[in-house]
Amino acid sequence: MVKLFVGNLSFEVTDLDLRSAFAVYGPVSSVEIVNDRSSGESRGFGFVEMPGMKQAMIAVAGLNGRELRGRSINVSLARPRSEAPARRIPAAPGWAVVGSGRHRW
Repeated sequence: MVKLFVGNLSFEVTDLDLRSAFAVYGPVSSVEIVNDRSSGESRGFGFVEMPGMKQAMIAVAGLNGRELRGRSINVSLARPRSEAPARRIPAAPGWAVVGSGRHRW
């Protein structure tokens, strides 16, 4: 299986829209549009799995930069989670010492 990342998706794009766009280039195993946990709305990106590397690369070449529902989409090979940069928000300076010294004034 080859997993492709699809970015800059319009918020109106459905799984069926993605599946039909990629099906032109070969069989599609799965389609997932990533949704926000709290609102349930699309986050503007998703993933498509295709069974063969050849069809996946043809789909990348054919769909990268193409318009889908009014937006130019970005298509590339998906990186494994371990290669993606970690998104950690650093703690604000000074919070470690607040503890019991809070509300002194």
